[in-house]
Amino acid sequence: MTGKGSLACVGLGMTLGAHITPRARDHIEKADVVFVAVSNPLVELWVQQLNTDVRSLQPFYGESDGEKSRQETYRQMVDAMLQEVRSGRRVCGAFYGHPGVFALVPHRAVETAREEGFAAIMEPGVSAEDCLYADLGIDPGRVGCQHFEASQLMFYQRQIDNSAYLVLWQAGIAGDTSFARFSTGPAYTRLLVDLLSEDYPLDHPCTIYEATTLPIHPPRIETVALRDLPGAGLTLQSTVVLPPSRPLRQNHAMLARLSDLAGREGSDTRPSGHK
Repeated sequence: MTGKGSLACVGLGMTLGAHITPRARDHIEKADVVFVAVSNPLVELWVQQLNTDVRSLQPFYGESDGEKSRQETYRQMVDAMLQEVRSGRRVCGAFYGHPGVFALVPHRAVETAREEGFAAIMEPGVSAEDCLYADLGIDPGRVGCQHFEASQLMFYQRQIDNSAYLVLWQAGIAGDTSFARFSTGPAYTRLLVDLLSEDYPLDHPCTIYEATTLPIHPPRIETVALRDLPGAGLTLQSTVVLPPSRPLRQNHAMLARLSDLAGREGSDTRPSGHK
């Protein structure tokens, strides 16, 4: 039976007050209760101006690095929101950036709510990826762009195409197998560098990018050589971008087949000569 409660997980965007969509703001303003998941207290205070019942999800994290698994934290966050949905309330979860990008809680909450028969939607927001393309002047359609979570790239055998841009997310916790830490450190980053050096020279430029969250602060854009990445001070918000290290190579066999196909299609559409 469909319950009266509902859930909307919305994105706040990256920059305070500037990136939120009208639809996301409407969900926040009309909700019975709003759960907010942002690390910046100023953003949380801003959301509190839009609704009288705003509850922070941040306390579900452990008090210190490595104390509590993020998987347990995420489960508790989902449970907190769903408890209010099950009680018949209109619930809004407001998340940093885009609620569907590197955010397990909104996906799991929406999925669970729908499985239980409640109305549940996700509203997009401006993500760190969107800001990255604008701030770094990258067009992902020019030579292609591949995205990996840094730890996932280390844990699994993945194929890197070094003729495209490589974007590594959450580089500050690269190699964390505990899913509880908020930083790993230079020794772990060196292992990431070892992996990347299989496809890139050690002097290859790496841009460390952190999107701005407040209009008065510029984004972090710092370029270092790949070998110097361990000492670059990576944080949980750091994204590492590697430009291509080789040009695109033409697929001559496919180009010949395409040329042949185009030629045959052209001959099929020529006038037959009959009047």
